[in-house]
Amino acid sequence: MTEGTVIVVVVVLFGLAFDFTNGFHDTANAMATSVATGALRPRVAVGLSGVLNFVGAFLSLAVATTIATGIVNASVITTTVVFAGLVGAITWNLVTWLFGLPSSSSHAVIGGTIGAAFVGSGWAAIQGAGIVSKVLVPAFFSPIIAALAAALSVMLAFRIVRHARPDFVQRAYRIGQVASASLVSLAHGTNDAQKTMGIITLALITNGNISSHAGIPEWVVVTCAAAIALGTYMGGWRVIRTVGKGITEISTPQGFVAESISSAVILGAAHLGFAVSTTQVASGSVLGVGLGRRGAAVRWSTVGQMVVAWVVTIPSAAIFGGAAEFVAGRIGGLPGVLVTAAVAVGVYAAIYAASRLHPVTADNVNAPIPEGAPSALAIESAPAT
Repeated sequence: MTEGTVIVVVVVLFGLAFDFTNGFHDTANAMATSVATGALRPRVAVGLSGVLNFVGAFLSLAVATTIATGIVNASVITTTVVFAGLVGAITWNLVTWLFGLPSSSSHAVIGGTIGAAFVGSGWAAIQGAGIVSKVLVPAFFSPIIAALAAALSVMLAFRIVRHARPDFVQRAYRIGQVASASLVSLAHGTNDAQKTMGIITLALITNGNISSHAGIPEWVVVTCAAAIALGTYMGGWRVIRTVGKGITEISTPQGFVAESISSAVILGAAHLGFAVSTTQVASGSVLGVGLGRRGAAVRWSTVGQMVVAWVVTIPSAAIFGGAAEFVAGRIGGLPGVLVTAAVAVGVYAAIYAASRLHPVTADNVNAPIPEGAPSALAIESAPAT
């Protein structure tokens, strides 16, 4: 096995690791509102979401093509650059997961790849027009569209059922939430699993394993779909808590509307090949249903933290990716990749260890947030007996 082939194997492993983190980081996009309203039990929710993420990954490859050909110039980058970009993306995913922030895995992998490509090959590797049209413009408009549509829709939803019995409304919308949450999971798989497909395909093209016109290999589609499905099943409870409890208190009609709007926006973007953030869309929808319901309280401190995370995701992941490329490039070749990989794994282990100091699980994900708490991860203590 040649040195280049070993590096590609490392890239594939880190690509699947990114897909796994993408899965558990973004479970909240589909299931946070259903878990918060009690429409689905937490374990059932993540299991259903995992299956549908797997299925959704096979529905379209338009976003994978955008990532593989529309962000960086494949002719001037190396497999080491692709590897470093994945290191940056995984690092940012885990940092934001630790703090329960629903940031964009899509933008993390794009930012990591941009930073690594810049350090490795300079501006010639960056396709600025593609980044603006396929990433930045959708990133700006998609959460705004989702929030406005959700706010209007939830006002209409409450108007429709204003004379219905409350118990009937609860039952009907809970059934509807199962369907709408399932559709979001399907949309998430269609949109997000493709990011890693594109990155792995880019590495294969760069190493000469396939031609630039070969398309996405079938084995890449299957393994990426499986990785994101497994990550989803693990349940990113920290982010689920922030989206489901930290933005606003969600009723079943609000949950149904938020999920329906999210799936419509995400599927539309995937069809057009836009690498939108499913996290931003889902969070925008939840904010919209909070604003659209009279008397609903929105935790603006949580919203502010999310917006800051959205703004800094691409540059932060780019810094991590650029740092990984700098270390790997300085050492050079396979040794550089292996040393960088070892350091990265050590950092990931430290982040996981830090998360265990204040764990969020399926058992406490819906626990009340203490009044005035600075973070949605704060859990109200049980009263003393």
